[in-house]
Amino acid sequence: MGKQLLERFGQKWVIILLLLINVPGTIYGYIWYQGQLAMTPSHFLLFVPDSPTASLFFVFVLLAFLMGRNWPIIEALAAVTLIKYGIWAVVMNVAAGWAGDTLDWKNYMLIFSHAGMALQAVLYAPYFRIKPLHLVIAAIWTLHNDIIDYVFMMHPWVSARLMPDIDLIGYFTFWLSIFSIAVVYLLSVGNNRLKLEIQ
Repeated sequence: MGKQLLERFGQKWVIILLLLINVPGTIYGYIWYQGQLAMTPSHFLLFVPDSPTASLFFVFVLLAFLMGRNWPIIEALAAVTLIKYGIWAVVMNVAAGWAGDTLDWKNYMLIFSHAGMALQAVLYAPYFRIKPLHLVIAAIWTLHNDIIDYVFMMHPWVSARLMPDIDLIGYFTFWLSIFSIAVVYLLSVGNNRLKLEIQ
């Protein structure tokens, strides 16, 4: 993607527009999880609403951008989890349809909104100031979350048609975490960086 196009994403009005999209989306995401959260032991609550937490990290990144600042640890957490759970939700919804579920407007909304989450991480990668230590912290968080999800079985609810393959989903999710960490390393750590145009 051209540098001139990427530079537009550093403009104040674009960041405000993304906040207007991501803040309601994040709130809706937590509401979406309320049924599962009501059944979740309290010590696992932090690790269950994966996608809205990823979106919440990005909201903090955008707020920092508006202040002309970078919060690299939050950027690393946002970038890795946006890519991971963005792709994960797309794959799980498509897989549910492939397994025989009838996909409705909610499924398609989830597919497009989560694809947008992953795209945001890629588009803003040149603006992040992530260093290896920040990415290590994000990797620990992400892989620990996989353990919570698929060892303690606190994973996001999936279609009943997919539950017989939950071990395979866990295996896929682990490697999706590794992929997401690698992508963030390649796109953000030590690469040429763009500057925000906050005035």
